[in-house]
Amino acid sequence: MQVFRKIHVEFVDLSRSVASYLAAVALATAAVAVGLMLLGVGIGSPIAVISLAIIAAISEWRGRIALRGGLTVSISLFPFVFAAVLFGPLAAMVVFSASALTINIALLGRLTYVFNRALIGALTGCAAAVVSSLFDTGAGELVAAATAAVLVAEIADAGFTSLTYALRGLGNWTDAAGELLPVIAASVPFYSPVVAVLALAYRDVSPWTLALFFAPALAAQRWFLMYQEQRRLTGDLQTLNAQLRAANLSFANGLIATLDARDEYTAGHSAAVAIYARDIAARMALDEEQQELAHLCGLVHDIGKIGLPAGLLEKPGALTLDERREMQRHSEIGERILANVDTYSEIASVVRHHHERVDGQGYPDGLADPEIPLLSRIIAVADAYNAMTSDRPYRDAMPSRVARLRLAQAVESQFDTAVVAAFEAILAGANEDYRLARGRAFQRNASQDGETVGAGLLSVAVA
Repeated sequence: MQVFRKIHVEFVDLSRSVASYLAAVALATAAVAVGLMLLGVGIGSPIAVISLAIIAAISEWRGRIALRGGLTVSISLFPFVFAAVLFGPLAAMVVFSASALTINIALLGRLTYVFNRALIGALTGCAAAVVSSLFDTGAGELVAAATAAVLVAEIADAGFTSLTYALRGLGNWTDAAGELLPVIAASVPFYSPVVAVLALAYRDVSPWTLALFFAPALAAQRWFLMYQEQRRLTGDLQTLNAQLRAANLSFANGLIATLDARDEYTAGHSAAVAIYARDIAARMALDEEQQELAHLCGLVHDIGKIGLPAGLLEKPGALTLDERREMQRHSEIGERILANVDTYSEIASVVRHHHERVDGQGYPDGLADPEIPLLSRIIAVADAYNAMTSDRPYRDAMPSRVARLRLAQAVESQFDTAVVAAFEAILAGANEDYRLARGRAFQRNASQDGETVGAGLLSVAVA
């Protein structure tokens, strides 16, 4: 009961806040309207203003574009700013307040928007009139007045909307303002010349141009708002993709940390294979997504070794035939582990086949080129090279030149010729630290946190 009582009290307080705000803006609207009439400000052409009010109401009703957090923007700006520039603040109050009558919300909220927009109309019309008075009559006057009107209208509308958004309990006013500001920044250069042209045609050509030009103008505004929303959604998608990549990288690093802790001889091997694989993919002109995937596959390519019997990885001497067969199961085990992760299906397939040979003599499935996935062929080369140039319990590391020669000797039998050629081109121009996977760039956690690190030949940036 305490929870329900608290919710009831908060709702009552919220309703009181909105009602108080409504009373304040209603009084302010009445005062401004009376003041303008006492100053002799007219409404202009009643027929034109009524027509613009109808257009604004229809535009509000039929042309709303959704933003985040329950916010929406409409295409009623054109008729309202047009009225402000051509007929003044009183006409702008009538047109913009009329647009709020068709907003599909509760009566209290709808009335709040009516008075909000009446005040915005007054501010916009006054801004247009002041700027217009500074210029001689002509196209320049209308462009300047339209620019001032659009700027004031957008800023005032964002301010009032953000305040109402907060009062209605929908969120913080800064959230609403942050969502609306990019739309404002893009609106001024788009709307100002169009409104100026419409006003110029109405004033200097014929009032009937209003009917001729307004439909295309409203269509253009709707397209513009949809384009802005599409850009925002694209930005959101890019952010989510970056977060997903970071999560994938963290997950992969967590997996290989477990493997590295078990086998001190192969600690760092996965990180080195990941960097080599990514560089090979870049050298082969694969797209950025495939380069990132190669890096991720390199990190987890040996994860199946977690499932091998204790002591097998650490055995100091040569493996028996049965032990070798057991060791070869790690690619299948790795696939089974990774297949349980929703976003890792492609990675799981690459890991399964990274010990296949192009002549069909590899394992576990005996695939031959071109059945072997390209990333598996890349991982195979990077894996073999780093294994040869690293110390193992049963042998010392080979010099890099010997390992490179071994790769060259195994093309068209064990390794893909194009992959070996790409890797050799990288190694030929790299320093010895890169060739032997030494230095900070090859430490397992060196490329986290969005840091850019040197990898001998290349600079490696990880989101």
